[in-house]
Amino acid sequence: MYTQFFGNYLLSNGYITKEQLFTAMKKQLKSHMKLGTLAIHAGYMTASEVDRIVILQTHEDKKFGELAIEEGYLTQEQVIELLESQTPDFLLLGQALCDDGVLSNTDLENIIADYRSQNELYELDFSDSMQQNIQNLFDHFLVIAEKPINESGKMYMELLFNNLIRFIGEDFTPLTISECKEFPTKHCTYQKLTGDDGSFIAYLDMDEETAIHFASRYAGEQFTEFDEYVEASMDDFLNLHNGLFAVNMSNDNSQELELNALEHSVDSILTFEHTAYEFPVLFPFGTIYMIVQFL
Repeated sequence: MYTQFFGNYLLSNGYITKEQLFTAMKKQLKSHMKLGTLAIHAGYMTASEVDRIVILQTHEDKKFGELAIEEGYLTQEQVIELLESQTPDFLLLGQALCDDGVLSNTDLENIIADYRSQNELYELDFSDSMQQNIQNLFDHFLVIAEKPINESGKMYMELLFNNLIRFIGEDFTPLTISECKEFPTKHCTYQKLTGDDGSFIAYLDMDEETAIHFASRYAGEQFTEFDEYVEASMDDFLNLHNGLFAVNMSNDNSQELELNALEHSVDSILTFEHTAYEFPVLFPFGTIYMIVQFL
């Protein structure tokens, strides 16, 4: 769950580039958690101690846990605890960056401490306070973006986070939200939501290759080319997301929203006369763009 915000944190603070993040995200899908990374996160070992065990492994054919116990860094009970523990999945992303040489174990140790402190992630067992943790992270993400998004816009973006996780997958990173005056589309589907207290238009755009992977995940089928089924999956996701938002606005704010027909824009330039925000989301298969224009 926390990988989405951790990747953005690394980007926002200049620790990594977008290209390094994209590479690490693809590698993360095939990685497994290393005991040394778990030990650093739990506070049982320092980065320098982990580095020493890794060096020892080059001279002795033993597992990390065996050597850590022999050197007095871990007990047998701690090794078992770490291997059985539930850990936040942002550790896999950090580990992938260390494997690529982008970060050192010391870098990761310091970054995790700062990340948890800034976002008030004080509990090692995240399951008990998941919703509040997500709220803290999301609020902090919007503060970093430094964009005056109103309450409805915030609700829309937060629902988008949840729906991406639910229907597409957790392995994404939100990039910086920015105000948008114009946007060059690839394959864009958009929909106007009309209400008495305000209206807006939501746009979903991506290139063909990204759309094929996006649709494959959403529909649970393996698409190999961009066709009407891929386009229909994009349409369905946006329409479903907007429909859920309209229901939430009705239930929580007593505001009724009407969904207009979906429209499309392909390889053209969209120009926005009213305030619009561009919200890129990076997946291992490509970047999708959500744009919200308030009317």
